[in-house]
Amino acid sequence: MKKLFKEFKEFINKGSVLDLAVGVIIGGAFSGIVNALIDNIINPLIACIGGTDIGFAFEIIKGNEATKVNLGAFISAIINFLIISLVIFLIVKSANKAKALTAKKEEIEEAPTTKVCPFCKSEIAIDATKCPHCTADQPEE
Repeated sequence: MKKLFKEFKEFINKGSVLDLAVGVIIGGAFSGIVNALIDNIINPLIACIGGTDIGFAFEIIKGNEATKVNLGAFISAIINFLIISLVIFLIVKSANKAKALTAKKEEIEEAPTTKVCPFCKSEIAIDATKCPHCTADQPEE
């Protein structure tokens, strides 16, 4: 039990939980923005183009009970999902690209500018053909 609690404490302290909480909060706020976009801009445009209201619904009557089926709400939910998915995809793609660029910069190492003379073990320029310390001819590499 102590091991489980210790692992949970490490998980909390890593910052993963905080990142997840921030993501959920921002996702909720973004969902509200997308819903407003759909309800106030896209649905009226579709209604103007198609000549019908996107909020169309019909009722199924069985005996004394009527069930309302709202196809417009379903279509709006699909459009919301597609927009949110596209934006999240673009955010993740750009974050991965930035992460890859940072990793490439760290991997790039400068080419060596000096080498060690095999005869006197002094440090000399990489393109030297003769050692300035012992005057030995440097072997071709």
